[in-house]
Amino acid sequence: SVLFIDGFVFLIFRRNLGKSGLRVSCLGLGTWVTFGSQISDEMAENLMAIAYENGVNLFDTAEVYASGRSDFAFSSRHPLKVFTRSSFVITTKIYWGGQAETERGLSRKHIIEGLRGSLSRLQLDYVDIVFANRNDVNSPMEEIVRAMTFVINQGMAMYWGTSRWSAMEIMEAYSVARQFNLIPPVCEQAEYHYFQRDKVEVQLPELYHKIGVGAMTWSPLACGLITGKYSDGVPECSRAAMKGYQWLKERVNSEEGRRQLAKIKELHLLADRLGCTAAQLAIAWCLRSEGVSSVLLGVSTADQLLENLGILSQMTPQTITEIDALLGNKPHSKKELRA
Repeated sequence: SVLFIDGFVFLIFRRNLGKSGLRVSCLGLGTWVTFGSQISDEMAENLMAIAYENGVNLFDTAEVYASGRSDFAFSSRHPLKVFTRSSFVITTKIYWGGQAETERGLSRKHIIEGLRGSLSRLQLDYVDIVFANRNDVNSPMEEIVRAMTFVINQGMAMYWGTSRWSAMEIMEAYSVARQFNLIPPVCEQAEYHYFQRDKVEVQLPELYHKIGVGAMTWSPLACGLITGKYSDGVPECSRAAMKGYQWLKERVNSEEGRRQLAKIKELHLLADRLGCTAAQLAIAWCLRSEGVSSVLLGVSTADQLLENLGILSQMTPQTITEIDALLGNKPHSKKELRA
């Protein structure tokens, strides 16, 4: 869909999720940090309504987000309830469920019970995609793939995917699925932004072509770093100042963080020249990458959401070259090395 609102051009087009038949919006709404903790339920409902009305059909959560409270934003009051369930895609992630040892990991027990718990909180009969929210070295790959196949065959999910898995682990899951006539993963959720490139630009395109696994990426603004909000320190209301996010504060204040902030200032000047915001440029940059089916946005206000939805209509080769030169971190694929 193409919409024009307050001077922004909205081009929320659809892409296949990997090589599956599922069509998802190129931008999705994530709930990490924000839903259930940083923002009120009313604001969460407002953001979901704005996103859906502007062409977004993908909404992502996880059992670990806000200790499960983010799921309640999708409860009986949420605005998506007024739309046909088949018109939007909801994904969740399983790994960290509770304090007991049996409430964590990717055992058959936790995959099935964890997903049932998520569905109960979400007040839904099924999710469209269930992700394994990191690999579990204590669970055999065959057990993981069999459990994911089971929840799909039971109608609790339509597809399954991986999150923060290595290319080798994803290939192993695919091989196990093919060996035992089970269902393979269709998508990997991966962090992707200016300063985190190798996996999405080198490893995942190879998996996309070989076995059809697509990429759903998160943190396009590097936890807010790319917006420039940390240029003069850590604001009190920012994510880096929140309890449990000391690692982000340390990252911002590190030597590497300062180098990145210097590059971000240059990127802001480029965005100004192109007539967009730094956030819009960063999101469009993520979408240009081969195999990326959708980019998940994390926002806490309606203004942020509308800004992030107003992406550049196209990313020219000249702009890409200019950004690569500025960043100086373009990874080399195996094909390029062979050439």
